[in-house]
Amino acid sequence: MVVVNHRKNLPDNSIMNQNIPFFADLSTYTPQKTMNFYKNVFGWNYYQQDNYFTAFINEKEITGLYETPQKFKQINMPSFWMTYIKVSNVRKTVAKATQLGAIIEATDKIPDTDKFALIRDPQGAGFTIYEGTGIQNTRTQNTKNTLIWNELHVADVTRIIPFYQGIFNWKIQKVNDGFYTIFTKDGQISVADILEIPNQLKGKFEYWVCTFGVDNLQKAQKRILQEGGSVINTETHRLLCADNSHEAFFYIQEV
Repeated sequence: MVVVNHRKNLPDNSIMNQNIPFFADLSTYTPQKTMNFYKNVFGWNYYQQDNYFTAFINEKEITGLYETPQKFKQINMPSFWMTYIKVSNVRKTVAKATQLGAIIEATDKIPDTDKFALIRDPQGAGFTIYEGTGIQNTRTQNTKNTLIWNELHVADVTRIIPFYQGIFNWKIQKVNDGFYTIFTKDGQISVADILEIPNQLKGKFEYWVCTFGVDNLQKAQKRILQEGGSVINTETHRLLCADNSHEAFFYIQEV
Protein backbone atom coordinates (compact mmCIF):
# COMPACT_ATOMS: atom_id res chain seq x y z
CA MET A 1 0.00 0.00 0.00
CA VAL A 2 1.29 3.46 -0.92
CA VAL A 3 0.54 6.21 1.60
CA VAL A 4 0.16 9.65 0.02
CA ASN A 5 2.08 12.33 1.89
CA HIS A 6 -0.46 15.17 1.72
CA ARG A 7 -0.35 16.29 5.34
CA LYS A 8 -0.72 19.91 6.35
CA ASN A 9 0.96 19.26 9.68
CA LEU A 10 1.70 21.72 12.45
CA PRO A 11 4.98 23.58 11.89
CA ASP A 12 7.88 23.03 14.26
CA ASN A 13 7.54 24.87 17.59
CA SER A 14 3.97 25.84 16.76
CA ILE A 15 1.36 26.86 19.30
CA MET A 16 -0.32 23.70 20.51
CA ASN A 17 -3.86 23.29 19.17
CA GLN A 18 -6.59 21.39 20.98
CA ASN A 19 -7.44 17.82 19.96
CA ILE A 20 -4.10 17.20 18.25
CA PRO A 21 -1.43 14.64 19.26
CA PHE A 22 1.54 16.53 20.65
CA PHE A 23 3.70 14.28 22.82
CA ALA A 24 4.57 10.63 23.48
CA ASP A 25 6.20 8.61 26.21
CA LEU A 26 7.26 5.03 26.73
CA SER A 27 6.28 2.51 29.38
CA THR A 28 9.07 -0.06 29.77
CA TYR A 29 10.04 -2.89 32.12
CA THR A 30 13.75 -2.06 31.83
CA PRO A 31 14.26 1.74 31.97
CA GLN A 32 18.07 1.82 31.97
CA LYS A 33 18.45 -0.74 29.18
CA THR A 34 15.74 0.97 27.14
CA MET A 35 17.23 4.44 27.60
CA ASN A 36 20.56 3.16 26.30
CA PHE A 37 18.81 1.85 23.19
CA TYR A 38 17.17 5.17 22.31
CA LYS A 39 20.26 7.17 23.25
CA ASN A 40 22.33 5.18 20.76
CA VAL A 41 19.63 5.19 18.05
CA PHE A 42 18.37 8.79 18.28
CA GLY A 43 20.98 10.56 20.39
CA TRP A 44 18.60 11.23 23.28
CA ASN A 45 19.92 12.07 26.74
CA TYR A 46 17.71 11.76 29.79
CA TYR A 47 16.90 13.85 32.84
CA GLN A 48 15.32 12.08 35.82
CA GLN A 49 12.68 13.64 38.04
CA ASP A 50 11.24 11.23 40.61
CA ASN A 51 10.51 8.06 38.61
CA TYR A 52 10.10 9.78 35.25
CA PHE A 53 12.81 10.26 32.64
CA THR A 54 12.57 13.05 30.07
CA ALA A 55 14.52 12.66 26.82
CA PHE A 56 16.36 15.69 25.42
CA ILE A 57 18.54 16.60 22.48
CA ASN A 58 20.68 19.50 23.67
CA GLU A 59 18.05 21.49 25.59
CA LYS A 60 15.05 20.46 23.48
CA GLU A 61 12.59 18.10 25.12
CA ILE A 62 11.69 15.13 22.91
CA THR A 63 9.80 12.37 24.76
CA GLY A 64 9.43 10.70 28.14
CA LEU A 65 10.04 7.27 29.66
CA TYR A 66 8.99 5.50 32.86
CA GLU A 67 8.99 2.01 34.36
CA THR A 68 5.83 0.04 33.68
CA PRO A 69 3.49 0.38 36.70
CA GLN A 70 3.00 -2.71 38.85
CA LYS A 71 -0.70 -3.02 37.97
CA PHE A 72 0.25 -3.30 34.30
CA LYS A 73 3.02 -5.78 35.08
CA GLN A 74 0.50 -7.98 36.86
CA ILE A 75 -1.53 -8.35 33.67
CA ASN A 76 1.62 -8.78 31.54
CA MET A 77 0.99 -5.63 29.53
CA PRO A 78 3.90 -5.24 27.09
CA SER A 79 6.12 -2.19 26.83
CA PHE A 80 4.45 0.44 24.65
CA TRP A 81 4.65 3.96 23.25
CA MET A 82 1.79 6.18 24.39
CA THR A 83 0.28 8.98 22.27
CA TYR A 84 -0.82 12.15 24.11
CA ILE A 85 -3.65 14.35 22.81
CA LYS A 86 -4.23 17.87 24.14
CA VAL A 87 -7.80 18.71 25.22
CA SER A 88 -9.41 21.78 26.73
CA ASN A 89 -11.18 19.89 29.51
CA VAL A 90 -10.20 16.41 30.70
CA ARG A 91 -13.30 15.93 32.86
CA LYS A 92 -15.71 16.64 30.00
CA THR A 93 -13.69 14.54 27.55
CA VAL A 94 -13.67 11.59 29.95
CA ALA A 95 -17.43 11.87 30.42
CA LYS A 96 -17.99 11.92 26.66
CA ALA A 97 -15.56 9.04 26.09
CA THR A 98 -17.36 6.94 28.71
CA GLN A 99 -20.70 7.70 27.10
CA LEU A 100 -19.29 6.53 23.75
CA GLY A 101 -18.06 3.21 25.11
CA ALA A 102 -14.47 3.85 26.20
CA ILE A 103 -12.70 2.38 29.22
CA ILE A 104 -11.00 4.88 31.53
CA GLU A 105 -7.85 3.12 32.72
CA ALA A 106 -6.52 5.90 34.95
CA THR A 107 -6.86 9.57 35.81
CA ASP A 108 -4.35 11.82 37.54
CA LYS A 109 -3.74 15.48 38.19
CA ILE A 110 -1.22 17.91 39.56
CA PRO A 111 -3.17 20.31 41.81
CA ASP A 112 -4.30 23.48 40.02
CA THR A 113 -2.33 22.70 36.86
CA ASP A 114 -2.18 19.53 34.77
CA LYS A 115 -4.81 16.83 34.38
CA PHE A 116 -4.43 13.47 32.63
CA ALA A 117 -6.56 10.48 31.70
CA LEU A 118 -5.55 7.19 30.10
CA ILE A 119 -8.37 6.06 27.83
CA ARG A 120 -8.99 2.92 25.80
CA ASP A 121 -11.30 3.43 22.86
CA PRO A 122 -14.19 0.99 22.31
CA GLN A 123 -11.86 -1.39 20.43
CA GLY A 124 -9.07 -1.21 23.02
CA ALA A 125 -6.51 1.25 21.59
CA GLY A 126 -5.02 3.29 24.42
CA PHE A 127 -4.06 6.98 24.45
CA THR A 128 -3.65 9.76 27.02
CA ILE A 129 -5.58 13.02 27.05
CA TYR A 130 -3.96 16.02 28.71
CA GLU A 131 -5.10 19.40 29.98
CA GLY A 132 -2.53 21.91 31.17
CA THR A 133 0.66 23.76 30.34
CA GLY A 134 3.37 21.62 31.93
CA ILE A 135 3.96 19.44 28.87
CA GLN A 136 4.86 21.31 25.72
CA ASN A 137 4.30 20.30 22.11
CA THR A 138 7.28 18.18 21.01
CA ARG A 139 5.84 16.86 17.74
CA THR A 140 7.57 18.44 14.76
CA GLN A 141 6.98 18.26 11.03
CA ASN A 142 10.36 17.23 9.68
CA THR A 143 13.02 17.35 12.39
CA LYS A 144 15.21 14.27 12.74
CA ASN A 145 15.18 12.28 15.99
CA THR A 146 11.86 13.78 17.07
CA LEU A 147 8.24 12.66 17.08
CA ILE A 148 6.82 13.63 13.68
CA TRP A 149 3.51 11.73 13.39
CA ASN A 150 0.94 9.49 15.08
CA GLU A 151 -1.43 6.94 13.61
CA LEU A 152 -4.01 4.42 14.72
CA HIS A 153 -3.98 0.77 13.62
CA VAL A 154 -7.37 -0.97 13.69
CA ALA A 155 -9.11 -3.92 12.09
CA ASP A 156 -12.35 -2.07 11.34
CA VAL A 157 -12.36 1.72 10.99
CA THR A 158 -16.16 1.96 10.97
CA ARG A 159 -16.31 0.77 14.58
CA ILE A 160 -14.20 3.63 15.96
CA ILE A 161 -15.09 6.61 13.71
CA PRO A 162 -18.12 7.68 15.83
CA PHE A 163 -16.01 7.54 18.99
CA TYR A 164 -13.17 9.77 17.80
CA GLN A 165 -15.48 12.16 16.00
CA GLY A 166 -17.54 12.39 19.18
CA ILE A 167 -14.78 13.21 21.65
CA PHE A 168 -12.39 15.25 19.48
CA ASN A 169 -14.64 16.69 16.73
CA TRP A 170 -12.34 15.10 14.17
CA LYS A 171 -13.16 14.82 10.50
CA ILE A 172 -12.08 11.38 9.22
CA GLN A 173 -11.61 11.09 5.47
CA LYS A 174 -10.95 7.95 3.46
CA VAL A 175 -7.94 8.31 1.16
CA ASN A 176 -7.88 4.82 -0.31
CA ASP A 177 -8.66 1.25 0.77
CA GLY A 178 -7.42 0.79 4.30
CA PHE A 179 -6.03 4.32 4.70
CA TYR A 180 -7.77 7.25 6.36
CA THR A 181 -6.60 10.71 7.39
CA ILE A 182 -7.89 12.55 10.45
CA PHE A 183 -8.43 16.30 10.15
CA THR A 184 -9.47 18.99 12.58
CA LYS A 185 -13.18 19.72 12.38
CA ASP A 186 -12.63 22.58 9.91
CA GLY A 187 -10.62 20.25 7.66
CA GLN A 188 -7.62 22.61 7.63
CA ILE A 189 -5.05 20.60 9.59
CA SER A 190 -4.31 16.89 9.32
CA VAL A 191 -3.99 15.40 12.78
CA ALA A 192 -3.10 11.73 12.31
CA ASP A 193 -3.74 8.71 10.10
CA ILE A 194 -5.71 5.51 10.55
CA LEU A 195 -4.58 2.28 8.94
CA GLU A 196 -7.06 -0.56 8.63
CA ILE A 197 -5.08 -3.78 9.02
CA PRO A 198 -6.56 -7.30 9.36
CA ASN A 199 -5.94 -9.00 12.70
CA GLN A 200 -4.04 -11.80 11.02
CA LEU A 201 -1.40 -9.22 10.08
CA LYS A 202 -1.37 -6.85 13.07
CA GLY A 203 -2.43 -9.24 15.85
CA LYS A 204 -5.57 -9.00 17.96
CA PHE A 205 -4.78 -5.64 19.57
CA GLU A 206 -5.67 -2.14 18.34
CA TYR A 207 -3.08 0.56 19.04
CA TRP A 208 -1.69 4.03 18.40
CA VAL A 209 1.78 4.17 16.81
CA CYS A 210 4.44 6.92 16.92
CA THR A 211 6.71 7.89 14.03
CA PHE A 212 10.16 9.39 14.59
CA GLY A 213 12.13 11.24 11.94
CA VAL A 214 15.58 10.15 10.81
CA ASP A 215 17.96 11.57 8.24
CA ASN A 216 18.80 8.20 6.67
CA LEU A 217 16.71 5.02 6.90
CA GLN A 218 19.57 2.62 6.25
CA LYS A 219 21.83 4.16 8.86
CA ALA A 220 19.01 4.30 11.42
CA GLN A 221 18.08 0.69 10.68
CA LYS A 222 21.68 -0.36 11.26
CA ARG A 223 21.77 1.39 14.64
CA ILE A 224 18.47 -0.21 15.67
CA LEU A 225 19.73 -3.69 14.82
CA GLN A 226 23.09 -3.10 16.50
CA GLU A 227 21.31 -2.08 19.71
CA GLY A 228 19.18 -5.22 19.81
CA GLY A 229 16.06 -3.90 18.12
CA SER A 230 14.33 -5.35 15.08
CA VAL A 231 12.58 -4.33 11.86
CA ILE A 232 9.02 -5.61 11.63
CA ASN A 233 7.89 -4.20 8.30
CA THR A 234 9.49 -2.26 5.44
CA GLU A 235 7.67 0.42 3.44
CA THR A 236 8.93 2.80 0.77
CA HIS A 237 9.87 5.71 3.01
CA ARG A 238 9.62 4.25 6.51
CA LEU A 239 10.21 1.16 8.65
CA LEU A 240 8.15 -0.31 11.46
CA CYS A 241 10.61 -1.27 14.19
CA ALA A 242 10.71 -2.67 17.71
CA ASP A 243 13.17 -1.56 20.37
CA ASN A 244 15.33 -3.92 22.42
CA SER A 245 12.35 -4.99 24.52
CA HIS A 246 10.98 -6.60 21.32
CA GLU A 247 7.58 -5.25 22.42
CA ALA A 248 7.50 -1.46 22.03
CA PHE A 249 7.28 -0.66 18.35
CA PHE A 250 7.52 2.58 16.39
CA TYR A 251 8.08 3.86 12.87
CA ILE A 252 11.15 5.64 11.57
CA GLN A 253 10.74 7.85 8.49
CA GLU A 254 13.18 9.94 6.52
CA VAL A 255 12.78 13.70 6.91
